[in-house]
Amino acid sequence: MNLDASEAWLLSAYGAASHRAWADQLIASQKAFAWQRLELPGRHFAWRIRGNPLSWMDALPTSTPGLIVATSMVDLATLKGLHPRLAAVPSLLYFHENQFAYPESPNQLASLEPKMVQLYGALAADQVAFNSEYNRSSFLEGVDAMLARFPDAVPANVTKRIRDRSLVLPVPIDPVPAGKRDPRLILWNHRWEYDKAPEVFTQAMVNLAATGIDFRLALLGDRGRVAHPALVELRRAMPDRIVADGRIEVQPYRSVLARSSIVVSTARHEFQGLSVLEAASAGARPLVPDALCYPEYLPAAYRYPAEDVYALTQSIQQWLEGALPPPVDVGRYASAILTPRWREALQSMLVDS
Repeated sequence: MNLDASEAWLLSAYGAASHRAWADQLIASQKAFAWQRLELPGRHFAWRIRGNPLSWMDALPTSTPGLIVATSMVDLATLKGLHPRLAAVPSLLYFHENQFAYPESPNQLASLEPKMVQLYGALAADQVAFNSEYNRSSFLEGVDAMLARFPDAVPANVTKRIRDRSLVLPVPIDPVPAGKRDPRLILWNHRWEYDKAPEVFTQAMVNLAATGIDFRLALLGDRGRVAHPALVELRRAMPDRIVADGRIEVQPYRSVLARSSIVVSTARHEFQGLSVLEAASAGARPLVPDALCYPEYLPAAYRYPAEDVYALTQSIQQWLEGALPPPVDVGRYASAILTPRWREALQSMLVDS
């Protein structure tokens, strides 16, 4: 089989905004490859994660690349089975998230299928990369727990096989230069959805306002066609405090981050926390749950007990009434540091044509 070592495919089965931004950055920074990019829209989750090999059945390029980089939503095992010419192509499966640690929405039906797709994909890939150690460990622990429930014929050392060819490779960020900071500006720059627990943030802001302390709010991040009740409540309760509200373009967004003093997360799921990292790179002090990926790069002083509204409110009040803690150095996540690591990981997978 003749592999074109210069050609690489980037397969993304769920083109959410964060996945598209990562793909844009990867292609722009790894110019040694001639990239072919296939991406499916970020909607209809259950169909995307199970049906992507069928959706791409007649859409793949006719060439045989030297490398495949696929997101963990891609059913890589089935895709290689349907296209035997791809079986020997070196492949890296990249985990932005994993279904074992993803909180289920009240509207979701529990299903093993998404988890099995990711497990088969990890076993079919030559290299498995995760954006954080928390992502890797929660995936492997989830696989072990799932396999332990199966009745029989379960092979040994499944997770060891995956761990032995895994690495942690975060998504790079472009640091935001600090601007003229508003010492009273609190930033929310996450999706307004169930897994980010915006209702916890809103209740903390309502409690904070009741103390009489002066503060302002920048309410950024993706929101649906119908505003989340937590956002509606903030708009109703404190319209005079809101200085930014909406999903804005890149440069205005970075300007707001540069002005903010505190960035808050109330997430129930976070595998790297790009929005917090970006704000922290500009000098905003992060206040995040003491859980998920955050202990990997934020000291205890910047964390509070998860979903504890009182602790969150108290921490912000103390910071505003006293002195902010020092800025956090997140330089190791900068594109200047991580882009060469990505290049090394991809180049190491190439085989002779």
